[in-house]
Amino acid sequence: MRLVFKGIIDPVAAFLNRIGLRPNTVTILGLAGNAAGAVLIALGHITFGGIIVLIFAPLDVLDGTMARMRGEVTTLGAFVDSVTDRYSELMLLGGLIFYFLQHNNPLATVVTYFAACGAVLVSYVKARAESLGYEAKIGFLSRLERYIVLIPCLIINIPIVAVWILAIFGNFTAIQRIYYVRKQAWSTIKKPAKGNKS
Repeated sequence: MRLVFKGIIDPVAAFLNRIGLRPNTVTILGLAGNAAGAVLIALGHITFGGIIVLIFAPLDVLDGTMARMRGEVTTLGAFVDSVTDRYSELMLLGGLIFYFLQHNNPLATVVTYFAACGAVLVSYVKARAESLGYEAKIGFLSRLERYIVLIPCLIINIPIVAVWILAIFGNFTAIQRIYYVRKQAWSTIKKPAKGNKS
């Protein structure tokens, strides 16, 4: 998506750099925007919350582009960006859990919990796999796709549809990645030669 929208992202990132904003500031603004959206969702303002998330979601792309333009790409910056991404997503799902609890909808609450589990596991499996030297950039529902599902459903006020999709396909994606890593791990295990009893 960064490549597809490069013609839009790069000029905006360059403008934000020119006016003195720093990448970490943009990261925090994105987190704050998602937090505001989560509060609105929890209070029942689903459509308005979705619009706020739509406005602030692009900041997640801009901060990294700004850092690259400045020549300030660091492992700490990548770490902070990943952590704030997880917080942003979990705050939104937490807002939905609160909303469903307030409306006495236990099934939707449980489904949203599993959507949160899937969101965390998709990211965790990839991070853990890469830390062990494996590749795990596959799957049906990465973070971008989760937002593509979530934001429109919030705006048109059908959050239950979003959480069912996220719960099912998020966990399916995590299982996809686990299986993919397992295949890589097994391919590196050398079978003992014939006659070798060790």
